[in-house]
Amino acid sequence: MKRVQVSPPMMPDEHLPFTREVRQLFYMISYQDVILFILSKANQKVYGTFKARLLPYGMTPMQGLVLHALYEEEDLSAGELGRRLALDSATLSGVLDRMSEAGWIVKSTVREDRRVLSIKLSDKSQKLRDEFIQETEKLNRKVLSVFNTEERLLLIRLLKDLRK
Repeated sequence: MKRVQVSPPMMPDEHLPFTREVRQLFYMISYQDVILFILSKANQKVYGTFKARLLPYGMTPMQGLVLHALYEEEDLSAGELGRRLALDSATLSGVLDRMSEAGWIVKSTVREDRRVLSIKLSDKSQKLRDEFIQETEKLNRKVLSVFNTEERLLLIRLLKDLRK
């Protein structure tokens, strides 16, 4: 872990029995070890891997996540889909519009409540379901291949805990 010398406010309290030499041993964390930096660099790598593999489908990683959510449970409302993917309505609206234009999904209003938008898989999405799911599973394995099974499970659990 790379360290840089800390500024005085980060030093141990003056009233503690540390010599000046001991105080000089205290260092602040490097930006490279800040969790924000680590996670954003990891995210860039994973996002780039998924983006490259989804390019032949003409799809972004976010659109791929939407498709996966619909593969798990089709005919979700836009609101429910947004809740499951933790997306605000403005972001999701744009994603759904582009997916609809590309023929991946079918949007329709619910008869009982015209304010509710129902999202269904198109025939195109249905036909590519198995291929797409296998491709995503392969990408997950590729990204996580640097870890053994125990480390993979631990990483996923820890990241899920972190987003709570």
